[in-house]
Parts: sequence; structure tokens; C-alpha cells
Amino acid sequence: TESCEECFPFKDSPTVTWINIDGLHDITVIKELGTCFGLSALVQEDILHTGQRPKFENHDDYIFAILKMFNYNEENREVTAEQVSLILGPHFVISFQECEGDTFGFVRNRIRDSKGRMRRLGADYLFYALIDSIIDNYFSILERYGEELEALEVILTENPTIETLHTIHHLKKELTILRKSVWPLREVISTMEREETSLISETMHVFIRDLYDHTIQIIDSVDTMWEITTGLQD
Repeated sequence: TESCEECFPFKDSPTVTWINIDGLHDITVIKELGTCFGLSALVQEDILHTGQRPKFENHDDYIFAILKMFNYNEENREVTAEQVSLILGPHFVISFQECEGDTFGFVRNRIRDSKGRMRRLGADYLFYALIDSIIDNYFSILERYGEELEALEVILTENPTIETLHTIHHLKKELTILRKSVWPLREVISTMEREETSLISETMHVFIRDLYDHTIQIIDSVDTMWEITTGLQD
């Protein structure tokens, strides 16, 4: 849409609506949306201040979650972190991103194609699907790091150099960044699973449990890789 006001009627629409905001530079947009959809001043502040830890909050009329979305840069082999804020209401989901580009392509395609549960289930399923796509991307990043780690182990046994040690140090630094975001993510999903709210239906709990299991897998993988890089430095 071209204007923020075009989103306002969707607050009380009976159909499921997803409003995605790319960029947090226009504070007026955040405030206008916040006022229309009843977001507290503190929630609006958390959306705008991007140094937040992942968290999950039940505000009765809506649910507020913050997660870290990672993207892998092929050129410099680094991950960049971006804060994503999600609002779940009775019939709507609002997502706030720091900039354009995300991991939500699969969700968008399912909505456009009118396939699967995306069109049949409620806003809580869309909320789950966005979180799931963020978590799935963690697996993709870990796969890249796993390949890099295997290559480093081969180099260390055959022809290690000073550059090899620098690469190991860089990889451990990247894994540390990932590790700091993954651990609080577990608490976010755990809280989401335990929370008693009419905004998340009983049928969603099996999906949320799946999210939790994936989060534990990611934590185990990150910790294992971190320990291996630590051993390689010794």
C-alpha cells in the first residue's frame, strides 16, 4: 500500500491480514499503526530500538514477539543480524523489519498460490509460519558453517597457515553471535507453547512443539560447532 491509513480497516476485518513494514526510519508510520492497532508505547519503543533480545509478550488483545533474523553473505562469509518484531492479533499479523529482504519468501508463495494450511487456518498459523521461516534459515546458515568447518579440519591436517587460524577465529566469532541469539529463542518458543491465550488455538500447539524441537536442534548444533572451533584454536 502507498499509505499507512490503507491498513487501518484490516484491524477488524474477519479475514486474515498480514501487514509487513520494511524499514523503521519513518517513526510516524510505527506510531500511526500502533495507535490504530492498540499497541502500547513500550511495544512501539521496542520495535524502533533494534538492540532487543528475543522475547515473547502477551498483551491480552495482541501478542508481541521479537526475534533475530540472520542472512548469510556469500562474499565475506559473514552473517548479518536483523531484528524482526511480530504482532499477532485476532485476525491479523504485523511484521516490522529493519530493511527490505527477508526469509519469508516461502510464506508469500504459499499465500499467493492459496495452497496448504496458509489459506485455511487463522492468523496464529501465519504468525507461526513467519517464525518457522526464520528458524529454518538458521539451519541453512549452520549448514554453510558446517561445510566451512569440515574444510578447515582438512586444511589443519594437511597444510595449516596463519590465515587458517584467522579463519577459525572468524568462524568462532560468527558462531558466538549466532549462539547469543539462539539461546533466548528457546525461551521465546517455550513461552509461546505455555501461554494461555485465545489468540493461539489448541490446534497450534503441535506446530509450536515442532518449533521448540527445531530450536533445541539448532542450539545443539551451534554449541557443537562452537566447541569444535575452540578445540581447533588450541
